[in-house]
Amino acid sequence: MFGKEKPANRFEVETPKTDGATTVQIITDRETGVQYLLGMYATLGSGMTVLVDAEGKPLLKQRNGKITD
Repeated sequence: MFGKEKPANRFEVETPKTDGATTVQIITDRETGVQYLLGMYATLGSGMTVLVDAEGKPLLKQRNGKITD
């Protein structure tokens, strides 16, 4: 448990440029490929939701035409 090697980071976090006081992050679960949107507002708080495709299924990040492993 302690003193063992640190596990690989399960989540990839991207922070696209936004206007104003809003911060947005796209968080990808590297094990499943599922993507989440995190919105943080300076005076209102924050919220997180799964990104979905047109059919309402979780949006999966793809690399080179393949879903993230």
